[in-house]
Amino acid sequence: MSPEDGIQKRSVISYPEKTDDELFGVLSLWEARWRDRQQFLEAHGYMLRPRYRPGWIPSWRATGGDPMDFEDSVSLPVVQHLIDATRLSDGALVHIKRVNTGDNESQIATMLSSDALRNDPRNHCVPILEVIQDTDDETISYMVMPFLRFIDNPPFQTVENLVDFADQILEGLLFLHQQGVAHRDCTHNNLMMDGSALYPQGFHPVQDECLPDGTTPAGDPSRINVSLKYYFIDFGISSMFPLNVHPKLVLGIDGRDRDVPELSSVVPYDPFAVDIFILGNVFRKHVHKASDTLSVGVFADKII
Repeated sequence: MSPEDGIQKRSVISYPEKTDDELFGVLSLWEARWRDRQQFLEAHGYMLRPRYRPGWIPSWRATGGDPMDFEDSVSLPVVQHLIDATRLSDGALVHIKRVNTGDNESQIATMLSSDALRNDPRNHCVPILEVIQDTDDETISYMVMPFLRFIDNPPFQTVENLVDFADQILEGLLFLHQQGVAHRDCTHNNLMMDGSALYPQGFHPVQDECLPDGTTPAGDPSRINVSLKYYFIDFGISSMFPLNVHPKLVLGIDGRDRDVPELSSVVPYDPFAVDIFILGNVFRKHVHKASDTLSVGVFADKII
């Protein structure tokens, strides 16, 4: 008797493949949740894309065209608490983040965007344009921020680009620490830039290599001689201390950078030193990679 004879064979269940209309024409659960708050957000001055408006009917059905040729086929990335929107007062592209009302993140982020700090040129924390509390569920609020791009999208092009980025981020980290705030997760994905100067016609928030229509290529913008500002985002695991409290120590093992040696749920550690380590890793992994492309590796070595 072969070994297979003693194994109960399982039946294979096959599912019919979804059509393009079924793939692109149905909202996910988290998309539907945003759709249900569209009118609330519109009443506060922010318009979601047509896909997220009540009664949406996919536009391609009227012509029988390919869904991917139509902007409203573009779904949200799998980040359930974030959505793009257009500010009705001026057409600006913004990001809206769903948070727990009064949570640690929103308290720190709004403090750093207070009137006293917002206009300080050393402040490189993402501006909070406003916080809107949900009227249906007061435990939920929405933080509205400018829509930013990753620091290397499009890629760094010159040594000056790299120097400017390093200068701004180091200046911003020092400012953050001087306010008694340790970011604790200042990795590549939490460092962003305002790319609006690179895209005078705008860009699509998801298909970000396209114009706002989601299909027309935006071209290859040049970063040469363009002034860009860099920001820290996402204060979800950040810590804030009174300036006169010493030592400033924390516990916890959260964060994207798993190379940090201090992380511990048992032994208190200095989160400000952790910020420096994490940012050093950003320079080592990402700036050095960019400098290799630009053939200026010695420059990156000096930064690190």
